[in-house]
Amino acid sequence: MSLNRSLIFELLQIALAVCLASIGLKAFLLPNGFLDGGVTGIAILIAELFHVELSYTLPIITIPFFVIGWFTVARKILIKSIFSVLVLAVMIHFENFQSITDDKLIISIFGGLFLGAGIGLAIKNGSVLDGSEIFGIYINEKWGLSIGRVILVFNIVLFGITAFLLSVEVALYSILTYIVTAKAIDYTIEGFEDHVGLMIVTEHPADLRQAFTEKLGIGMTVYKGTKGVGSRGEKDDVEIIHSVINRIDIRRVQRLIDHVDPDAFVIEFDVNNVRGGILRKYLSRDRSKK
Repeated sequence: MSLNRSLIFELLQIALAVCLASIGLKAFLLPNGFLDGGVTGIAILIAELFHVELSYTLPIITIPFFVIGWFTVARKILIKSIFSVLVLAVMIHFENFQSITDDKLIISIFGGLFLGAGIGLAIKNGSVLDGSEIFGIYINEKWGLSIGRVILVFNIVLFGITAFLLSVEVALYSILTYIVTAKAIDYTIEGFEDHVGLMIVTEHPADLRQAFTEKLGIGMTVYKGTKGVGSRGEKDDVEIIHSVINRIDIRRVQRLIDHVDPDAFVIEFDVNNVRGGILRKYLSRDRSKK
């Protein structure tokens, strides 16, 4: 029962994702001849050049990428992705949004925001609205290139062709649209709160743990290190403090570490997702709680 409810909730969110993406395309990008990156950008470019409806070119252009997806992604993801693209094509065909503005900067920004929010929400619920992600996964598995780099090269080629066939101005605004779309996807998937991971080796672990708990209200995990060599010589037994904080707290944490142990060894790294533990949520109603 709970599984069915979860699937229904996913499908509802995918439907919302399709609506957001279609608004970005029909109300902003398409009426003004702008492109996005990825497979959607290829479909728009072909539709512009040959005066064909995007609702026809989008599913057709996506077919080869779904064939690749048959060998690279889970069947459930592939089925939901096919369903999503087909519904998006139908909505694009029957929607009749009027162009909201002719300001090219607003078109690029808000078209990218709506489209990125839609793509990000679809990805978050196990679906794909743009086949370039599937292509990136395929290249990553076959040759080891990063998915982000594959998509970047894919879009560089696309925007280069756009500049040659349409105009440099359209290509430049399309690049801006793609950048906004990419950031909107990141925010939709990961949320607006950036988290930073910390690994700290210090001569005063007890003092630092106490300061973290009492002054900042953040939790931590302590590992036991058995051997280490650094500026202070060789160490047999050390405590390694591992914690995750909100990026807005990073300067306070750095000052606190410098106060307790200016010579502490600190590694900072990005964290994509956090669940559980003692972590302050700045964008939630209980953000003042520890």
